[in-house]
Amino acid sequence: MPFLSDPVLQAMATRRSLAKVAPGAPTDEELRELLAAVTPVADHKALRPWRLLTLRGDDRARLGAALDAAAGVERGPGEINTKPFRADLLIAIIASPREHPSAPVWEQHATAAGAGHLLELALWRAGWGVMWRTGLMVNSPEVRSLHGLADSELLMGWLYVGSIDAQLRQRLDESPRPALDPGPFLGRLPAEPAGGEDQARR
Repeated sequence: MPFLSDPVLQAMATRRSLAKVAPGAPTDEELRELLAAVTPVADHKALRPWRLLTLRGDDRARLGAALDAAAGVERGPGEINTKPFRADLLIAIIASPREHPSAPVWEQHATAAGAGHLLELALWRAGWGVMWRTGLMVNSPEVRSLHGLADSELLMGWLYVGSIDAQLRQRLDESPRPALDPGPFLGRLPAEPAGGEDQARR
């Protein structure tokens, strides 16, 4: 496809979710720079109904404890939930709707999801590996409390961010994912029922 010669579109088309990332993560300052690519997300009434939280270091242990508490898991002395340690940086994506008569909550949730995906693309373009993870306990009381969520807010999961191992990077470069056939995703309105034009004129 000729348009994929554009490096940005090429990065978008070849993005992959990486279940395993290597040590390392962008700094908060680097994240602020990347957010310039996120703020233009489609946003009815420009409400900016989303926010982000970074979890590093011991904050990941606190998340593991909250997930265990939500699931009723008890661990022995010194044992921790290691799942949040699959990346050096986790970024919580939070939908934070604002009251507005012209922007329903579902639409604001869509904006927050769009911001999360744009950030995922920006991180990928910057050379980082990313996996957006959720789970059954993502909006449990224990996890919501840890993140300081208001009653109106929704935790949409976490971006697990890390570096990409050199060997994995080489494999990704040598075997890029082929672009999907757009046919099944692009269509038109259903045909008008017989007699529909006459009925519309009545």
